[in-house]
Amino acid sequence: MNWVDTVLQGILLGGLYALFAAGLSLVFGIMRLVNLAHGDLIVLAAYLIFVLVGTLGLNPFVAMAIAMPIMFAIGWLLQTYVFNRTLGPDILPPLLVTFGLSVVLQNGLLQAYSADSRRIPSGYLETASVRLGSLHVGVMPLLTFASALAVIVILNRLLYATELGRAFRATSDDAVTAGLMGIRPQRTFAIATGIAMAVVAIAALYLGTRSNFDPTIGPARLIYAFESVIMGGLGSLWGTLAGGIVLGVAQTIGGAVNPEWQILAGHIAFVLVLLFRPRGLFPRAVD
Repeated sequence: MNWVDTVLQGILLGGLYALFAAGLSLVFGIMRLVNLAHGDLIVLAAYLIFVLVGTLGLNPFVAMAIAMPIMFAIGWLLQTYVFNRTLGPDILPPLLVTFGLSVVLQNGLLQAYSADSRRIPSGYLETASVRLGSLHVGVMPLLTFASALAVIVILNRLLYATELGRAFRATSDDAVTAGLMGIRPQRTFAIATGIAMAVVAIAALYLGTRSNFDPTIGPARLIYAFESVIMGGLGSLWGTLAGGIVLGVAQTIGGAVNPEWQILAGHIAFVLVLLFRPRGLFPRAVD
């Protein structure tokens, strides 16, 4: 068994999990909203890209570029007309609403596309690989990890080096005071959710090109996203990437020892991280 290859594949898999989790981490960090429909929204975006590729014959990356503003609009509308009405000191209403949205999305996709699994064709990229020393690494996993790094860098730059990012952080700290300073919290929240959904479109591309998907897999993707966010430290984007890598490496090592242990090993790693680092690997500072 080549453990170097196993660990490397786990790191690259962690990039996919980080993409699943980045939008979830952004939304939670800004408005403390736990979106239980996040995994189903990834699946919705995957079907959108699948339809664009199948009906228009587009390259999957071009289809993703078209899907990103569409998903941004969906996120903006959901936050403006649904989620903003549930935000408050009680965390139960947002949980119930997003759970209901999850059920609606799953059943709607089942009605539209049946339970058959689909896959987004990516041509030669499906089997293309590059040689790294004695290892052969797939091009698609490398692209996935590079995309995860790019998304984390861009989101951090957005949060800490732009006027919009200052509005995000001010609203997150104290929405009432931010409103007195001229910031419109509900509009800010809508933009944040829109950006998160644009990231979801990127995650959906790699979900659909690297594996089969069907309308019911959203909750499993949500679990991986949650574990990555919590292991990394709630609201920490770089922590989310680290959490995704820990989860991916644990799964590939578990799968190398025994294929039946792959998913279990990831969950065990999640529990162990919380035992020794209850606030995650890179928790945000608390005043």
